[in-house]
Amino acid sequence: MNCRCAVMVGAVALLAGCATAPPPAPDLQGLLPTPLLLLGEQHDAPEHQALQRATVRQLAQQGQLAAVVMEMVEQGRQTTGLPPEASEDRVRDALDWREATNSGAWAWAVYGPVVMAGVRAGVPVLGGNLPRAQMRPAMADAALDASVPTDTLQRQREAIRDGHCGVLPEAQIAPMTRIQLARDRAMAQTATAALRPGQTVLLIAGNAHVQRDLGVPRHLDPGQPHRVVLSVARVEVARGEPGTGVTTDRLWLTPPRPAQDHCAELKKQTGR
Repeated sequence: MNCRCAVMVGAVALLAGCATAPPPAPDLQGLLPTPLLLLGEQHDAPEHQALQRATVRQLAQQGQLAAVVMEMVEQGRQTTGLPPEASEDRVRDALDWREATNSGAWAWAVYGPVVMAGVRAGVPVLGGNLPRAQMRPAMADAALDASVPTDTLQRQREAIRDGHCGVLPEAQIAPMTRIQLARDRAMAQTATAALRPGQTVLLIAGNAHVQRDLGVPRHLDPGQPHRVVLSVARVEVARGEPGTGVTTDRLWLTPPRPAQDHCAELKKQTGR
């Protein structure tokens, strides 16, 4: 049985699938037309990758999909030019999808169906993330600090501190924040370069990368139309911080995931 519920974020009521019954198809009503659709996820929620694949297929079937940009692939890697019938091995080669080099963070078994949905539809899949070779220069690039407002910079630094469970040395906070900013900027650049009149570029990334007051939208040209969807398996993650305003146009809610103590594992690894 399907159901729909309204979730309040700020002063806006957002429709989403109820936490106990995620929608079988993505709810794009009211989001289109838009030249740029930013679709966030929680990386450990398979329901979110299922929604991504369904979104790719729905947009492609409607002739609206210009390209799929993915955080999971480095900028510069793409499937452009590959035929729709290309094998998975050929697609992985084009994207340089090597799980051995990314510590298994982006498993092909998880994201491959999303990628292949784009390829089978004849739509280019583009890498949007900052290339590994550019990370060290980004860490030293103080100019990145000025690429976002001061309050956003401070929130990003707090997010890096909290995301590393307080074990990251203070001297590394600023450099690691610059990598995050550079990643957001790279994804924004890739997505806007792929824009096509009358169609939609779909950007798939973690929720923190796509939220309007903190991530990729901060690096878009002023006035660039876009829509933001956050996919959340825990309702409290979607509500945002008081006073930050609405960070999404739509919430897609899915069943809660089992709680994991990432900090305990990280502290065990670091001995802190």
